[in-house]
Amino acid sequence: MSKTGYTTLQILGMVVTIVFAQAAIRSLFDHSARQLWGAVDWVPGGWGGRLAALLVVTLVGVVLAGWAHDRAKASE
Repeated sequence: MSKTGYTTLQILGMVVTIVFAQAAIRSLFDHSARQLWGAVDWVPGGWGGRLAALLVVTLVGVVLAGWAHDRAKASE
């Protein structure tokens, strides 16, 4: 993959991190709100399950951004 591809993946990872971290933080303050327009309402476990799903996707975004950053630096 080219440096542009890794940079694109890094940007995607950062956007995922920002969106899902914000939803997780909002969920801490308003348990009954539908986060991300109800996209995670299907997750079992009530509020705790939805919060865990948001945190897992946030972590995936962080890992993706970090991995893509390292690969882009290595391809220079």
